[in-house]
Amino acid sequence: MSAVRKDELEHTYAVYSQTEGYDDLEDVVRAGERLVRYFARVYTGGMNEDALQAGREGLVKAVRRFNADQGVAFVTYASHCIMGEIRHYLRKESSYYRPGSIKDLQSRVDKFVEAVLKEKGQPPALEEIAVALNVKQEGVVQAMRAGLVSLDAVDVKKIQALRYETFKLPIEDKLVLQQALDRLSDVQRKVVYYLFFMDLTQTEAGKKLGLSQRTVSRILHKSLQKMAEVLKL
Repeated sequence: MSAVRKDELEHTYAVYSQTEGYDDLEDVVRAGERLVRYFARVYTGGMNEDALQAGREGLVKAVRRFNADQGVAFVTYASHCIMGEIRHYLRKESSYYRPGSIKDLQSRVDKFVEAVLKEKGQPPALEEIAVALNVKQEGVVQAMRAGLVSLDAVDVKKIQALRYETFKLPIEDKLVLQQALDRLSDVQRKVVYYLFFMDLTQTEAGKKLGLSQRTVSRILHKSLQKMAEVLKL
């Protein structure tokens, strides 16, 4: 949100706080529309109309409840109210599966926006989010759509790291690995987890699962075959 728009929103609210006139309230709503659209895009990956409406309701609530004696700018307070309403909408409407790496990214976006808002009094630009979280801008947008739409409707190929970090898997590789793991049955995932994440032997994994070492070996072989198909190894 540019400084000009921030000043405009602060000014229109200041005028409204003196008059409480309907026309001046409309000016506040118009001035705050860019802020509403910003949060709708950040939290839904686009211009979801229901999210926009939720954000507008948050803006109106901010106008009604704001108290200048609290020592924060109206833009800051309005941002929290808009975010709150959009988050509430998402909790009700997000029903589609999200891979763990996408859920993690969504959570990190949320925390970063909160941190910048607290520090600067206004939300970060999408470019700032992308740089801070090491994900391409379009990748952030696509990731934030997950949950509201099916994963098939999300262009996961656009969710890519801006730069490679030493000893860290880039997010695109994490997504591919997650998709491969999701193709496995529950017992197959447990075998892979015990052997490769907990570093257990096949015998130790078998004891935890109530299976013989030979059975664990067969399950592992089939699991790796299935994952290789997804990973195209």
